[in-house]
Amino acid sequence: MENSIKKGTSNSHDKTEKTEITVSAYYKVHPEDRQLFIDAVIPEMIAANKLEGCIYYAFSQDLTDENTFHLLEGWRDQEAYERHENSETFLTALSTVVKNVRIVDREGMRYDVSKMHIDDPREKVS
Repeated sequence: MENSIKKGTSNSHDKTEKTEITVSAYYKVHPEDRQLFIDAVIPEMIAANKLEGCIYYAFSQDLTDENTFHLLEGWRDQEAYERHENSETFLTALSTVVKNVRIVDREGMRYDVSKMHIDDPREKVS
């Protein structure tokens, strides 16, 4: 079977790899700033997914509100997470968003993961 995973995309990592740090956040942006937010985030998302120690890094638009975006990050360890937080692409995207995008609401949490489990509820369906 041919590998269809593209490096730099949010599906380019094995999400079963050990993840010590997870970040989950959402951003609700002003409708007039939505495209500016998207344009700032895409290069950062691609660059982050290429970083050593990035297990996954995905932004997605909410299915019920086009001005809300969800972020989910998984990092192998603290060192990988800090390398990302100090990367030029992250700081550029952050600066662009902070200075130019009206964030209507935002909430973000960083979790230190002590144990992981594969979650597949399909076996509950007969």
